[in-house]
Amino acid sequence: MSDQVEPTPILSSLAPAPGARHRTKRVGRGVGSGLGKTSGRGQKGQKARNSGGIGKVGFEGGQMPLQRRLPKFGFTSSPKNPWREVTLLQLEGLRAEGLSEVGHEVFQERFGSSKATFRFKVIATGELSGPIAVKADGCSAGARAQIEGKGGSISLETGKRAPASAE
Repeated sequence: MSDQVEPTPILSSLAPAPGARHRTKRVGRGVGSGLGKTSGRGQKGQKARNSGGIGKVGFEGGQMPLQRRLPKFGFTSSPKNPWREVTLLQLEGLRAEGLSEVGHEVFQERFGSSKATFRFKVIATGELSGPIAVKADGCSAGARAQIEGKGGSISLETGKRAPASAE
């Protein structure tokens, strides 16, 4: 073994291996060339024309394309941050059941669905009759005033939640 290192090839000197490239056949250069007159495209027809008969992706020669024949299904657009509103009337119902503290888990169980995780915002629709501690993702100014006016508290949680697992 020798300690000599092969020189690094220079980009300008790179070439394909001998025999790897073939000369292209020149078509339409007379009958003696073997590909004269119709240039190997045969007589007339769609594939003999300049477009080559390929056309667009999915083109089926004028027949109704497959992607237009099949029914459309399987997509429902959903908002990036789905919000659900929780009213003071609903909070009063939870308070009447004996809950003094409510948060995202209670909201998801009562007002959400099992398919998605929602962000909950408390809005001022209805009246509260007593104190309640609320943890929510958002709160309107009127709802905050009513909750704090009745001796309750509201704390806002920030950040995104991971989607609930579909069961």
